[in-house]
Amino acid sequence: MSDSEARRWYSLNMFSSEDGGAMTKSERTRAHLREVALRSFRERGYDATTIRLIAQEAGVSVGTTNYHFASKSDLVQELYLDVQEHHRAAALPRLAEASGLVDRLRVVYDTGLDQLGPYHAHAAEFVSAALAPRSSMNPLSVDSEAARDITVGLFADAVSGAAHALPGDLVAELPRVLFLAHLLLAMYWVYDDSPGQQRTRRLLDRGLTLLRLALPLARVPLLRKPLTELAAMIGEARP
Repeated sequence: MSDSEARRWYSLNMFSSEDGGAMTKSERTRAHLREVALRSFRERGYDATTIRLIAQEAGVSVGTTNYHFASKSDLVQELYLDVQEHHRAAALPRLAEASGLVDRLRVVYDTGLDQLGPYHAHAAEFVSAALAPRSSMNPLSVDSEAARDITVGLFADAVSGAAHALPGDLVAELPRVLFLAHLLLAMYWVYDDSPGQQRTRRLLDRGLTLLRLALPLARVPLLRKPLTELAAMIGEARP
C-alpha cells in the first residue's frame, strides 16, 4: 500500500472501530496519534521523533499522548505492527500464485524487504535503540510478540502451503528459523548502502539458491534428526 493509499484508508476508517461501529473520541485521538507518529518515524526517524513533537503535531497535550502511549517504545511497537500488517497484505496474494517452497519463501522475504524500504534512511537509529540491553523494542522481546507472530505466521503459511516432501517435524520448526533469518537479512539491509540495497537482494538470491540445493538432504534418514534438532535449537533463540 502506498502512502497515498494509506492516507485514504485512514480517512475512511478513522471514525470506525474494529467491530465496525463508530469510534469514541478517545479511540479517534489514539488513532490520530498513531498516524502522526508513524509518519514522523518514516520522515524523521527514531531519534528526532519525540512524544512532545507527536503531541504538538497532533494538536493535543503531552499528557494526552502519554495516556494513550506511555512511551516512544509503545509507538515503535505500533510501527512494527503497521509494517508487518502491510507485509502480510503484500505477501498473501503472491503466495497464492506460488507453489514451490523456495519460491514461496522468496515471496515472504522479498515483500518483507519491500515494506522496510521507506525507513532505510533512519533504520540504523531503530536498530541502535532496539539492541540496547532490556529494550522492549527488540524484535524478539515479549512486547514485539504481536508483530513477530504475523511474520512467523507468513513463513508458516509459505511452508505449509508449498509442494514439498519435508518431514513433518522439520516443517514444524522451520517458520521460527526462517523468521530469524529474516531478522539477519534485515540487519544486513540496514547497513547496505548499495543503490536500492541491491547487495541485500543478491544475498537473498544466493541464500535461497543454497537452500534449494540443501532441502533434499532433509529427506535423507541419517540427516533428518540432526537437521530437525538444529532447527529446533535455532528456533528457540531468545534475547
